[in-house]
Amino acid sequence: MKTPVHTPASSTSRDVSQVVPSVTALKAIAHPVRLRMLGMLRIDGPATATQLATRLGLNSGATSYHLRQLAQYGFIEDAPGPSRRDRWWRACHEVTSIRPAETEGEAFDVDVAFTQAILSQHVSQMQKAVEEYAELPLAWRNASTASDIIIPLTSEKAEALTKRLNDLLMEAMREAPRLGEPLPPETVPFTFMLHAFPYPGRLPHGEEESEP
Repeated sequence: MKTPVHTPASSTSRDVSQVVPSVTALKAIAHPVRLRMLGMLRIDGPATATQLATRLGLNSGATSYHLRQLAQYGFIEDAPGPSRRDRWWRACHEVTSIRPAETEGEAFDVDVAFTQAILSQHVSQMQKAVEEYAELPLAWRNASTASDIIIPLTSEKAEALTKRLNDLLMEAMREAPRLGEPLPPETVPFTFMLHAFPYPGRLPHGEEESEP
């Protein structure tokens, strides 16, 4: 997502920590296992390599390697733990913000690879949500949706609308409890996946852009 612009905070809001990765850091995180691990640390709080390995179905050696990669590029850090025997890790930020590459090249290729990795993860999460939907309490079914809304817009209006939606979500996040910490009763992490794009096949792309 694009970096949200800061808006005036209410008396009950808090700062939401964000990171805008470099191209090199983005390349390191554009890996499905690392994305899942970072998401787990953000949502569920600190964990050890062994705990994450169990949840991901991996061996602890592979998990430790991916954790070191995330730490090397500043996505996670050491966390205090109940025992010195185990190394605990925690996420450094709540949100990763990506600025789209303006020109083709390595940054553009990494941008596409990261977007593809994120999309694969989103599809997996949405599929699991659909599988659990029938068992949800009515109140949570009412809060859920799977919608697509197609609106004719110019690029300027589309960008402005996307920014408004991102700003609204960030405002809600600033007013909500921090992820990875104990939550109040009846409060759970609630996911919004915002995908905004020109309807496929309606704009020139690739070599067609250079045609007169």
